[in-house]
Amino acid sequence: MALRFTLDPEVTPELVEGLIDVWTAATNAGGAIGFVAPVTREEVRPTAEKGLAGLGHGPGDGRDRLLVAHDEETGRMAGALFLVDMRFSLMDHWRTVKRVMLHPDFQGRGDGVALLAEAERHARAWGLAGLQLDLRGGLGLERFYERCGYKEVGRLPGALRVAPGDDRDSVFMWLDLR
Repeated sequence: MALRFTLDPEVTPELVEGLIDVWTAATNAGGAIGFVAPVTREEVRPTAEKGLAGLGHGPGDGRDRLLVAHDEETGRMAGALFLVDMRFSLMDHWRTVKRVMLHPDFQGRGDGVALLAEAERHARAWGLAGLQLDLRGGLGLERFYERCGYKEVGRLPGALRVAPGDDRDSVFMWLDLR
């Protein structure tokens, strides 16, 4: 099954519900996407809506962008990520990749790599110098992002408290596009 990517899709009720479905399922399958499993759709909804409210429609408009992946055969949403503008002129030359998510039904097939490659393709077309992301340590996610070309550039030890007595590092990664 192949994926079809859409940058800046129209924010319809179907898109909102699809994003919440993917976000909830990916989190409950062990994904570190701003929540700790188990999570419900209604817990995810306010964060999803807030992310969608910050969307723009073109490079350099000072707004965030949404990249969505759909299964070409079924049209079902497979994954998504946000490309976040820092809203600070000295950082206009790069973006933060946030909320990288892939529905568990699409994991293990290279679709996550394809989603990040599509984000990189857009970033290069916009003339950006790099992409930054941060991740929750302790899950082995560094290896996945390293395979996609990202390098660890720093970490904040114990910055993320996922449960009492369970503090994780916040790991910062960078993909140099120069």
